[in-house]
Amino acid sequence: MKFAVIVFPGSNCDIDMFHAIQDELGEEVEYVPHTAESLEGYDGILLPGGFSYGDYLRTGAIARFSKVMGEVVKAGNAGVPILGVCNGFQILLEAGLLPGAMRKNRDLAFICKPTQLRVVNNNTMFTSNYEIDETITLPIAHGEGNYYCNEETLAMLKKNNQITFTYHVENPNGSLEDIAGITNAQGNVLGMMPHPERAVDELLGSADGLKLFQSIVRNWRESHVVNA
Repeated sequence: MKFAVIVFPGSNCDIDMFHAIQDELGEEVEYVPHTAESLEGYDGILLPGGFSYGDYLRTGAIARFSKVMGEVVKAGNAGVPILGVCNGFQILLEAGLLPGAMRKNRDLAFICKPTQLRVVNNNTMFTSNYEIDETITLPIAHGEGNYYCNEETLAMLKKNNQITFTYHVENPNGSLEDIAGITNAQGNVLGMMPHPERAVDELLGSADGLKLFQSIVRNWRESHVVNA
């Protein structure tokens, strides 16, 4: 499986994402600049965390208009697996690939620490290697991770089982219903604030994030065997 790590001006977790895929997962991966005009040849797309375009205007709001994002949207609509982490999640929201919006943290402070999550839905291409209700530990590092949506959207997320991860024990940022990660209705786009790419080896304090990447590869390969 071949992954693209999209690099925006201000990305700072692209190297972490590259390492997780190449060194821990053992899959092919390349950096793709925000100016790219095509994503053909890539089986999965990764939007890393950071401060794209300095977080000016609003997190993800400028990156959403990068040339490559037209191709990301096209790939998402075509069913290609797309993972957006932290700033990547914010960009996916701004691009309309995921519903809702991101607000400043409840305490208006940047938070950087390990956080416990609960796996709410393990029936997705991103979470199938986890157990339902499994508690995992992933780090967070954000100033605007307070997920919000209106009542109608929240009802839709629950009805379609689009909520994948929730904060467990402590909600660090005030996110609605403790939401830490959601998918689109089709199930091929996941946005999450915690960083799985920073938890792929016990030397980092947790290897719980590795299962997420393994889930992507497993489901991609199974779908391609079925369709072969």
